[in-house]
Amino acid sequence: MIVLDDISLRLAGRLLIDHASVALPENARVGVVGRNGSGKTTLFKALIGELELESGAVRLPNRTRIGRVAQEAPAGPDSLIERVLAADTERAALLQERETTQDPNRMGEIEMRLLDIGAHAAPARAATILAGLGFDESAQQRPCSEFSGGWRMRVALAALLFTEPDLLLLDEPTNYLDLEGTLWLQDYLAHYPRTVILISHDRDLLDESVDHILHLTGQKLTLYKGGFSSFDRQRRERLLLDQKARKKQEMQRAHMESFVARFRAKATKAKQAQSRLKALARMEPLAAQVSEEAAAISIRHPEKLLSPPIVVLEKVAVGYVPGQPILQNLNLRIDEDDRIALLGPNGNGKSTFAKLLADRLKEESGRVVRADKLEVAYLAQHQIDELIPGDSPAQHVRRLMPDAPEARVRARAAEMGFSGGSADTKVSSLSGGEKARLLLGLATFHGPHLLILDEPTNHLDIEARAALIEAINDFPGAVILVSHDRHLLEACAERLWRVSGGTVKAYDGDLDQYKSEVLSRSDGDRMTDKGRKDRSETKAEATPAPRRIATGPLKKRIRELEGAVEKLTKQIEGLDTKLSDAGFHAAKPLDAARFAKERAEAAEKLAQAEEEWLEVSAELEAAGG
Repeated sequence: MIVLDDISLRLAGRLLIDHASVALPENARVGVVGRNGSGKTTLFKALIGELELESGAVRLPNRTRIGRVAQEAPAGPDSLIERVLAADTERAALLQERETTQDPNRMGEIEMRLLDIGAHAAPARAATILAGLGFDESAQQRPCSEFSGGWRMRVALAALLFTEPDLLLLDEPTNYLDLEGTLWLQDYLAHYPRTVILISHDRDLLDESVDHILHLTGQKLTLYKGGFSSFDRQRRERLLLDQKARKKQEMQRAHMESFVARFRAKATKAKQAQSRLKALARMEPLAAQVSEEAAAISIRHPEKLLSPPIVVLEKVAVGYVPGQPILQNLNLRIDEDDRIALLGPNGNGKSTFAKLLADRLKEESGRVVRADKLEVAYLAQHQIDELIPGDSPAQHVRRLMPDAPEARVRARAAEMGFSGGSADTKVSSLSGGEKARLLLGLATFHGPHLLILDEPTNHLDIEARAALIEAINDFPGAVILVSHDRHLLEACAERLWRVSGGTVKAYDGDLDQYKSEVLSRSDGDRMTDKGRKDRSETKAEATPAPRRIATGPLKKRIRELEGAVEKLTKQIEGLDTKLSDAGFHAAKPLDAARFAKERAEAAEKLAQAEEEWLEVSAELEAAGG
C-alpha cells in the first residue's frame, strides 16, 4: 500500500496540494486526473523524491522499485532491442559476469538467478513490447540514432515497461503514440500485475486500463473506485449533494439570523437569541463546489456551404521524392458534411494524405479536383511551435486583420476565448491548452469548409477535449481527424478511412473491430518494409465486415434530446407552480388559461422528445455505441 499522509506541496511559491491524505491499495492501477496546472506532475516528483514535501510524508513498501520514463529520448549506435534489454540492469550485469567469472560456484549462482528473473525469455518479451509500440522485427535491429525524437521516446517507454517496476509512473504516455500504440498500451496496462499511477487526459485509456481514479482539485486528493466514467458519475452526484447541503445550510442560517434580529432585544427571548448566535458561530459555511468546466472552443463556421463534392481524388499518387510515392491509387470523394477519421500507424502516410488534402503537397500523378472557393484549415500536431512566444493572442489576431480597428481585433480574440486582459498575455505564459485553443482559432480564422485536425488533443485536458468535441460536432463543414484519442473519434467521426499498404481505403468495421485487429496481430503494418502485405487487410477482404453504422450523429442527437427534456421539464415545473395557486386563477383567469395551454403543449413535446430519445438510444446500442 502507498500512503500519502497529510502532504502539502508547493512549487515556485504556489501551494498546489494542501494537507491531503490518501491510501492507494496494493497493485492498484490509478489514474490521476485534474485540470492542467493543478499539480499532477509535481505530485509524481514528490513520489520519487525529486521534490521535497512542505509537510506530511509519503510511505512506500520497503524496497519498492519505482520506474518512470526517462526525460531524454535514447540515442546512440545500439539497436532498439539492445537498448530495451539493457534497461534490466541486473540481467545485463549477470550476463557480463557470466562471461568473465572462473568460479564454478558463482557460475551456478548466476545461472540460478538468471532463471529466477526469466532472463532467457527476456529477448522475446522485449520484442513483444517493441512490436506493440510500433516497431517490427527489422526496425528493432536498427540503431536508435536512425529514429526521430518521437519514435525514440517510444523506445524509452518500451524500456520502462520491460523492467516491470513495482511502482510504474506514467505521465501522458500516449503523447508520442498513434491510435494503434495507444490501444496496445491500454491492454498492456489493464493486465499489469503491479501498481500503476498514470496521469492522462485520455478518457478511453482511463476507462480501459485503471481501476481507481485519484482526483486532484482544490488542492485536495480524493480517491474514487472504478474507471473515469464511474468517477465522472460519482463526482457529479457528489456535486449535486454538496449544492443541496449548502442550500439547506443557507436556509438554516437565514432562519436563525431572522430569529436573532426579531427577538434579540426582548428579555423573554434573550436566551434563545443568544443560543442561536452561538449556533451561527459554530455553523461554518460549506464551501461552494465549482464544476470544472473548460472554456468553450471556437471553430468559425463558413459563410456558405459548398455543393458536394468538395474534393475528389482520381488515381492520385503523392510523395516527397519524384518516382517514390508514399501513397498511390487514391480514388476518394469528400462531401461538404463528411466526418472522417484516418486510421493507420504513424509512418504509413496519414500526415502525407492530410497535406495533400490541404494543398500543402502536390500530387505526383492523377487528378485532385477541389470545389471552387474551397477554404481549408489545417492544424498539424507540431504547429503549436509556430506561435510567437513574445506576442499576445491579440497580436496574433491583428496580423490576420491588419486594417481592422482595435475593437474588431479584440472581438475576434474574445471569440477564440481570450477576452479582456487574457488577450494581452504573452504566448509564453499561456498553458498548453490555451495555446492549442489559440492555434485552432487562428487556423479556422476565415471560416473553412474543410477542417483537417492532426492530433488536436495534445496539450488539452479532459474538460478541454470535451469542449473540442462539442465544437467539432457543431461545425457544419467537413472534418478530417487524425487522433490517438478513441473517445474523440467515436464522438465525432461518421466514417473511417484506413491508411495502409501505400493507399487509403474506406474501412467498413468500427473502432472495436479495429482494436481487435490491432491487438491480434503480432507486428501489424507498423513501419513495415515497402511492399509488405498487411495480413489483417487480407483477412478483411476474405471476410467482409458488417457495414458500420455512424454513431457520432446518434450521440449528438441524444445530447440534444436530453437538453430538450431537461428544458421542457423545468418549464412544466414552473407552470405547475403558477397553476397550483388557486388565487392566481381567480385574479388572472386569462393568464391561467394561457398557462394551462402552454403546459399541455410542453407536456406533448416532452412525450415526443422522450419517445425519440428511447428510439435513438436503442439505435445507438444496436450500433455498438
